[in-house]
Amino acid sequence: MSLSTLPYENPGRAALHLARAASLAPSPHNSQPWFFVEEGHDHGFEVHADTGRRVVLTDPGGRETVIACGAALFNVRIAVRHLGFRPAVDLLPEPGNPAFLARVGYAAHAPATPDETALAGAITLRHTHRGPFGPEPVPDALLDELYDHARAEGADLQIIDEPGKLRLLTDLVRTAERLHRADPRHAAELARYVGPYGVPVEACRYHPDCTVLAGRDYLGVSRRFPGPPRRWIARSGVVAVLSTAHDGRPDWLRAGQALERVLLHAAAHRVMAAFHTQPLELPSLRADLRTHLTGGRHPQVILRLGRPAQTWCTPRRPPAASLVCEREPVRW
Repeated sequence: MSLSTLPYENPGRAALHLARAASLAPSPHNSQPWFFVEEGHDHGFEVHADTGRRVVLTDPGGRETVIACGAALFNVRIAVRHLGFRPAVDLLPEPGNPAFLARVGYAAHAPATPDETALAGAITLRHTHRGPFGPEPVPDALLDELYDHARAEGADLQIIDEPGKLRLLTDLVRTAERLHRADPRHAAELARYVGPYGVPVEACRYHPDCTVLAGRDYLGVSRRFPGPPRRWIARSGVVAVLSTAHDGRPDWLRAGQALERVLLHAAAHRVMAAFHTQPLELPSLRADLRTHLTGGRHPQVILRLGRPAQTWCTPRRPPAASLVCEREPVRW
């Protein structure tokens, strides 16, 4: 089989529907490190990691890339349900090709449930937030539901509200962020992802240290203003860590699917997430977090949850730009 790029007008309608949903998943610095393959004409759909789009310094081992692709995979699953079919998912179908993460086919016809319809509708609502949230708290009942959604995908969502644990996590995030800011290469990498094809400049308008967890300094604000003009500790939202029992590629895919399921259910209730994964990108700090915070489970994502007063849409590549077609070779 050979792969060739498809013009926009040629893909199957279902494949474009799935690619559009998948492309709205979160990814490090909006890097969108994936591409998708249509098998035949709406016969199947593949999710691949695009290693050329990996954020090298932020994600040296490719773990966050696979998590992002797992989030895209969950969107594909929900989009298939929205079409009225059950998804048939085969994870890591080619052991010799680690970038080939999943194949999704169409199984039995079955109408989407109300919960699945709500998740599908939230795909376009979900946005990554940066900075403080609005004053409205996240209800405890919703947090319980988010925990259940993470568990349904084989992950654990741990709310960090005990003062000692929150202080530890705050210190680990700040330590990692301080190391990142002191590295000129890392600062340059971040700067490349700000603008019309990455993270919107408007979304970075708050000082990165204005909430309880230090944020990424996309604009180099901390070099000009060491401290924020105001700290919004009470509007930092709910702090949580998503973890898995193991730490291989299947677990990263599992974490990505669990993350997106949590994010979509939250978005359906007007709750968005901010990400603070800096200590997970440094092996020693990630080990500390695993030992002292997650009880031996492998931490995959650190996030804050809250209701923002304003959201910013991050740009996405057109669906056809990330979609290729698998064609049978010409036979003579």
